[in-house]
Amino acid sequence: MTARIDKALIADSNSALETALQEDYDALGVKLAREGISIDDITEKAKTFQIAVPSWGTGTGGTRFARFPGIGEPRNIFEKLEDCGVINDLSQCTERVSPHFPWDKVDDFKELRGASDELNLKWDSINSNTFQDQPDQKHSFKYGSLSNTSKDSRDTAIAHNIECIKWGKELDSTTLTVWVGDGSNHPGQQHFQHAFERYLESMKEIYGALPADWEMHIEHKMFEPAFYSTIIQDWGSNILAAMELGPQAKSLVDLGHHAPNVNIEMIVSRLIQFKKLGGFHFNDSKYGDDDLDSGSLHPYQQFLIFNELVDAEYRNQEGFGPNYMLDQSHNVTDPIESLMNSAASVQRSYVSALIVDRKALSGYQEGNDAIMASNTLKSAFTTDVSPILAMARKQKGGAIDPIAAYRKADYRATVAKDRPDLGGSRSGIV
Repeated sequence: MTARIDKALIADSNSALETALQEDYDALGVKLAREGISIDDITEKAKTFQIAVPSWGTGTGGTRFARFPGIGEPRNIFEKLEDCGVINDLSQCTERVSPHFPWDKVDDFKELRGASDELNLKWDSINSNTFQDQPDQKHSFKYGSLSNTSKDSRDTAIAHNIECIKWGKELDSTTLTVWVGDGSNHPGQQHFQHAFERYLESMKEIYGALPADWEMHIEHKMFEPAFYSTIIQDWGSNILAAMELGPQAKSLVDLGHHAPNVNIEMIVSRLIQFKKLGGFHFNDSKYGDDDLDSGSLHPYQQFLIFNELVDAEYRNQEGFGPNYMLDQSHNVTDPIESLMNSAASVQRSYVSALIVDRKALSGYQEGNDAIMASNTLKSAFTTDVSPILAMARKQKGGAIDPIAAYRKADYRATVAKDRPDLGGSRSGIV
């Protein structure tokens, strides 16, 4: 298995853009220098930024009604890795892959590890799946998994999560992400407290199986598939569970899993303060958990989140070191193009936050100067840092314009020969 984008093609694509990039980079460098910022220092930091790609994100998403498969879609984890390799070859900021079990389960994990090594990819957080029943599963998750009233169903869910830890160890991962769809659809359907007690009891068994160097990331979601109540519905229940379980349990923030108009950046600050920020699933949302491309609708909110993250980095906040991952549904776009766009968008927010004048901002905050504090943030956000992102990619061997290089390679047509169309529209979300 090898990455499918020829380095010579990347170099050829870059050659036509290098002169313009250097001009733009130099001009931005002059502007930043007037503010006491070294563009080369920022570029070096940009080159260290990494965000994981979800294995399932390489396939076409869907709605509750239908899913329309794309050309050359990956059919298994090995083909997903090939696509992830292409994304990283071009973007140079997505060297980690987050698998989802049992979707990505294989018979030989050494073979899987060898395939990722060949593509220069590493493994990120392991995601468990107890929101659907698997073939031949004896005890159903229809009425919940870790909080089910049936001990047999709870034990099945616990065993799966512990098995995910075992598989993760073989891939050299150090994180287990647990999201459950448990909850209720009707008032009175379940006893809220008893359900949460069962959840915590189950999670304690899984937590006890964690290796000493692992973390457990708890993901909350306001709704879906349970629409009246969910077990871990917001960051409050999330951090309560994490605090109850212990120091290796932390909260994961999915940007689409909140009520409308929630101040996500303040939630991030609270989790950082109490050393409970585990990581992120980056996406964007218009109505609910839409899983749109990151930064496509709310780029300023994404920047404000990174303002809090870079602030913690700037202050050397104790216990700070979150995982970053994309989590999106690509229904009408090529998933590879969307994931490259989204990775660049999140990286852009990081770089923009790096150029915030933190000394000035702190002074305005202490002096209660609301206008100047806000303008300080807006100044960094409205500065076009595109030349820094492109230069970071180029210096690491990636593409100045990843999508143009990808289309020039005609990757989809190439892999379609080995990945035949499975045919037609199929129902259900993936």
